[in-house]
Amino acid sequence: MSMRTRGSVRAGQYLALLCYLVFLAFPFLWLISTAFKPAPELGSLHPTWIPHHPTLDNFRAAFDEQPLLRAAANSLIAAVSAGFIAVVIATPMAYVMARHRSRLSAAATGWVVVSQAFPFVLLIIPLFLVLKYLHLINTLWGLIMVYVVWSLPFALWMLVGYVRAVPPELEEAAAVDGASRLRTLVSVTAPLLAPGIVATALFAFITAWNEFFFALVLLKTPEKQTLPVVLTHFLGAEGASDLGPLAAAAFLATLPSLVLFAFIQRRITGGMLAGAVKS
Repeated sequence: MSMRTRGSVRAGQYLALLCYLVFLAFPFLWLISTAFKPAPELGSLHPTWIPHHPTLDNFRAAFDEQPLLRAAANSLIAAVSAGFIAVVIATPMAYVMARHRSRLSAAATGWVVVSQAFPFVLLIIPLFLVLKYLHLINTLWGLIMVYVVWSLPFALWMLVGYVRAVPPELEEAAAVDGASRLRTLVSVTAPLLAPGIVATALFAFITAWNEFFFALVLLKTPEKQTLPVVLTHFLGAEGASDLGPLAAAAFLATLPSLVLFAFIQRRITGGMLAGAVKS
């Protein structure tokens, strides 16, 4: 392949990537534009990208119409708790699966893959019955349990990749120096796994923060509803919506996920690549 052909192929690849990025960014950019538009521009027959008269009235109306701060606090409690518990459970499981390969480890890996194929609709009735038996319907702790179960397979898969990326020779050297198994895990393995643990926890946090379906079904009291559920309250009868405040509230709800994902995206990619390397 000539240099000119290679250059053309690379230019085509960059162009395709640019088009894909524009396609992904369009909804968010339009959301930002809508959030700052005054009411007359929202109802205009000729919408524009940039508001002619930017305003913060939509943000004020959003906070006046719905309890966004309380809903955000509920989402924060659920997301932080789910991320922490998922990591605490997944970390020792991932270590055992990565270091002691057996039929049980293979079965656990199969469970991780298969569990991601089940749609929410098939799971909601069994989960509802279990939580009802435990008297956890309409509670944040019941929702947190669901989030932990849902995020645990992917968290486990990510952490297995990070554990396999840690050379076993380091642990063997520590054992030769007289360190116990617990001392080796705490002083040698754990510090090397810290970036993976942080990335996995943040991923579980983002998943729980953005989740809507389980929260809609399991939480009935308005005081306990999470932010994605409260956003639906801006929708009126027959599909009518308070578009300006809805866009403003959705923009505020999206910001934490974007900031955290921008922070962890390299670590997530590193964990996936580490999982593909055979030790």
